[in-house]
Amino acid sequence: MKLKKFKNVRYRNRRIYWTVISSVALSCGGTALAQTNDVAAANAGTSGNSTNVTQLGETTVVGKLDQARNQIVPNLGATAYAVSKTQIAAQAQGENAPFNQVLARTPGMAQDSLGQLHLRGEHANVQYRINDVVLPEGITGFGPELDARFVEDLQLITGSLPAQYGYRTAGIVDIHTKSGAFEPGGQVSMYGGSYDTFSPSASYGGSEGKLNYFVDGSYMHNGIGIENPTSSTHPIHDDTDQYKMFTYLSYVIDDTSRISVMGSASYSDFQLPNTPGLPAGNLPTMDNPGAVPWSTFLPVSSFDSKKLDENQNEQNYYGVVAYQKSVDKFNLQVAGYGRYSGVKFMPDPLGDLFFDGVASKVDHHIVTGGLQIDASYDLTEKNTIRGGLMILDEFATANSTTTVFPTDSNGNPTGSPFPITDNHTAQGQFYGFYMQDEWKILPKVTLNFGGRFDIFNSDFDNETQFSPRINLIYQPFKTTTLHVGYAHYFTPPPLENLSASSVALFDGTSNESEVKTATAAKAETADYFDAGITQTILPGLQVGVDGYYKKAHNQLDDGLFGQSLILTSFNYREGIVKGVEFTASYTKNNFSTYANIAVSQAQGKDVVSGQYLFSSDDLNYISHHWVALDHDQLLTGSFGASYLFQECAHQNTRVYVDALYGSGLRTDKETSTGTIPNGASVPSYYSVNLGAEHTIKLSHNTALKARLDVVNVTDNVYELRDGGGIGVNAAQFGMRRGFFGTLSFEF
Repeated sequence: MKLKKFKNVRYRNRRIYWTVISSVALSCGGTALAQTNDVAAANAGTSGNSTNVTQLGETTVVGKLDQARNQIVPNLGATAYAVSKTQIAAQAQGENAPFNQVLARTPGMAQDSLGQLHLRGEHANVQYRINDVVLPEGITGFGPELDARFVEDLQLITGSLPAQYGYRTAGIVDIHTKSGAFEPGGQVSMYGGSYDTFSPSASYGGSEGKLNYFVDGSYMHNGIGIENPTSSTHPIHDDTDQYKMFTYLSYVIDDTSRISVMGSASYSDFQLPNTPGLPAGNLPTMDNPGAVPWSTFLPVSSFDSKKLDENQNEQNYYGVVAYQKSVDKFNLQVAGYGRYSGVKFMPDPLGDLFFDGVASKVDHHIVTGGLQIDASYDLTEKNTIRGGLMILDEFATANSTTTVFPTDSNGNPTGSPFPITDNHTAQGQFYGFYMQDEWKILPKVTLNFGGRFDIFNSDFDNETQFSPRINLIYQPFKTTTLHVGYAHYFTPPPLENLSASSVALFDGTSNESEVKTATAAKAETADYFDAGITQTILPGLQVGVDGYYKKAHNQLDDGLFGQSLILTSFNYREGIVKGVEFTASYTKNNFSTYANIAVSQAQGKDVVSGQYLFSSDDLNYISHHWVALDHDQLLTGSFGASYLFQECAHQNTRVYVDALYGSGLRTDKETSTGTIPNGASVPSYYSVNLGAEHTIKLSHNTALKARLDVVNVTDNVYELRDGGGIGVNAAQFGMRRGFFGTLSFEF
């Protein structure tokens, strides 16, 4: 690891200090630099803190421990795509971008509404790690709790995963946080612009003796918290307020060990956007001329859908304590963690009844605790043994109070609405154990093989599986790397998204299910094959291609059923996911560019759990036909380019352009013989973004940054969802053109 020395020079003469700042800000000549260096040298000669010898020693230890930690759980044989903080700065909105938008620029990642992402044709099934420690899952909402501001770098790891990766297996997002040991100092920033966007933030990191720390906090308000259900420029009733904080502490015990603590908190309020001009619910039609409107038994005869007032609150809190030891050939990390995640949906008690005949107040939360142990040992020069375990204990609560109408056999209301309370709890434990060997068979050939044993015990399901893993890496030349691998996967259903409705409670009401079967979700098992090659064609120019094929039993999927924007899980009896990804990147001097194209197909057949969520016609069709999964998108692409103009020693300007493309997610297809679930796709779309960031270095330790971002510069109107398809309950449009500015002070 290449380490940097940092000097924390303090100026005793404020008059000289401000003269230096003024010179730098107004001139790009060499005089200011010389003057700054002269002042620094003068103060270095008179200050007792002229060097950071003690801090440099601790930094060296931290660097060695970081390297050792990375060797405990390497991604041998898997496909890895790295994103640095510099790359984040060269993307739309930079560090202020929602975290899902950072990931949307990686290969094989299709964006969806409500902040959802789909990797390689999978719905969710992505595991997040921070400093190589698993982040327990929360209830999926639409306010990403992670913040790009605390990311030093991250890796997206996909394909045939080594044995250390279990539980969620479509991909691993491994985040390494910023550290005060390497980049002491802080930043205060103000970000704002279109859609009433206002977001102050602050971060600070440093080290005191053996203690290394970093803290980041932010507040966000805007008027487009959730995608607009219409194509209008501004959504109606769509404000959001979001508070986030992240803390990282690390204490070096000695040259071979340290203890780290991480904590995060996020609190978000969302208004659910409205669609104007909605018709009253249950009105007579040609197919049902005798329908009785819901408003017959309500105190109003009309309701303006623009005035609906639905809201959702999301809270997420987690903490991690990790101990690391690195001695000679042995490396170990032990981490304990806990998490709370909660979502509350508040309906419009009158408006929802007027339009839908149902008004549901929903309160879901999950509490998780766990332990993760990973270790490696260099057995010989050619063999490194790795092993470990992961334990999770989850307790979920799903409470709802649903106001409904009593109905007759034709579904018409017969009286005033009344509430039904439906409360559930569920508990589940996951245990995963793995062992594997990295064997360097030949100087250019490495075989990583092993397996893991997983156990899932819960109130509704008990399953186990042994999963072999094997990856072969061949590097015939320094510029060429080939890999091929196989993995057997075991994916338990997400406890927080399980169907928790008592179907029979709602018989004879306006919330009655057409299908009465409600089989509990099962764990998904799958065979996964992956092969790829990366090639450096010229210095700085690298291309790659990777193909994958997955055959699954009890294919897991998620959907939005009902009013609340909380996902519910179910299984297809069979699933097939396959695709190929093409990547290219080029970097030379101050110029860099990348392009990713992914082709994917995801299909399922025969719904075998959560059947009551579907209509009988859809269930019958899916039981006899393969259907596209709702998140299936045939073609997904991303592109970006940036250039850094180094105007002088104290000023530079970064300009960028990036773009996203999608061929369209799934929707239903209407035919003369009926509806084909997910038989069509919404139209293809693109979004192009431009931006520039200017930096003025005021001194060795301070800088001023000004940034402008233009999102969707062509003001393209595109639809992510049209309200049709399996598990889709509303239309959502991508954001129209927006202008955003950022002013930051670094110190």
